[in-house]
Amino acid sequence: MALTLLSHEVSDLCIGKPPLRCLSAVTATVADAIAALKSSDEPFLSVWSCNHDETNDDNNKCECECECECVGKICMADVICYLTKHDSKALSLSSVFEASVSVLLPKSRSIVVHVQSSCKLIEAIDLITGGAQDLIVPIQTKPITKRRQPRNAVVSLTTATTTTTTHKNNRQFCWITQEDIIRFLLDSISVFSPLPSLSISDLGVINSTHAILSVDYYSSASSAVTAISSAIADNISVAVVDGECGGEDPRAVLIGEISPMTLACCDESAAAAVATLSAGDLMTYIDGSGPPESLVRVVRNRLEEKGLVGLISLVDSLSGSSGSSSSDEEAPAGRAKSYGRSVSSAARMARKSVAIVCNRRSSLMAVMIQAIAHRVRYVWVVDEDGCLVGMVTFVDILKLFRGFLDDQN
Repeated sequence: MALTLLSHEVSDLCIGKPPLRCLSAVTATVADAIAALKSSDEPFLSVWSCNHDETNDDNNKCECECECECVGKICMADVICYLTKHDSKALSLSSVFEASVSVLLPKSRSIVVHVQSSCKLIEAIDLITGGAQDLIVPIQTKPITKRRQPRNAVVSLTTATTTTTTHKNNRQFCWITQEDIIRFLLDSISVFSPLPSLSISDLGVINSTHAILSVDYYSSASSAVTAISSAIADNISVAVVDGECGGEDPRAVLIGEISPMTLACCDESAAAAVATLSAGDLMTYIDGSGPPESLVRVVRNRLEEKGLVGLISLVDSLSGSSGSSSSDEEAPAGRAKSYGRSVSSAARMARKSVAIVCNRRSSLMAVMIQAIAHRVRYVWVVDEDGCLVGMVTFVDILKLFRGFLDDQN
């Protein structure tokens, strides 16, 4: 059974996956990224080194001589962190929006890796455990006919969209995620017996890969921006903690989390909340169908106190408010009057600030199913008092399975 599992190729995981919709790192701006994300049903979009101009041909085919390569992926959480870091009293947001989309990509390392469709499953697992978030795989698809846009057409930020892209040599791509691999392995979970029935404590997979990222409930949310960026790169989340568990135990109580996936379901105005609210209030602001009106007022008042003109104009343009600092030139025009955006039902399931938790005695199988059911790639581990013990990630689980397969061969 183990040999059969090892013989599978990543193409087996691509069945039914749609081709990626792409942004060009050559021509796309932050404004283009915002528009593309807000028009997409998915929380993440891929960014490519080649240029796919919609006027190239009816299939949005790449005509550049360079090799087409995915250089990363972005979500609205990247945009929110970027706006929070770069707003100032003197800086016009127009210059921030005109920056290249590449400023949203992580600087430390690539989190996407190209593989051939013939890549073995075991090789894919090695890449994921080695640091890759997603694998870019070529797929066979029928050409997509797309109506040509007039060359003199002006595509505003409200109507700009990404398209399914045909790359060099008529190739299209999809990506394979950690979740795809875990789901695939669940279909053959008996191969890994007795691991699925053992506790995560006995298996030693608690917090074995990633350091815990946390912020105090009462601290400013802006102090967590660096941690949020790290969480995006590692497919995890930032724990929001409060106090200590009593006695001499230094561990803190897990209150909730600031999840990149939750932020990814917001619009860019959430940057104003990150810049002004506490971590605890930010959880309330971004959770559910929209922020309480009382918190919206708090955010705007604090923006005025701090003189953050750029973020004030952004909030006003998106909320339809008529504040004195609003300017059509300072922020993208024509946005929907909401603090969230339309995403797929799968993404909306993840838009909660309530942390998904288990305990040390939870079985590996239970943790895997719990994570998949909530569309997250990690589960927090707490003790009987609610104190944060650590986390278990899909990478931890894949490392465990990889070692088990080695021992069987």
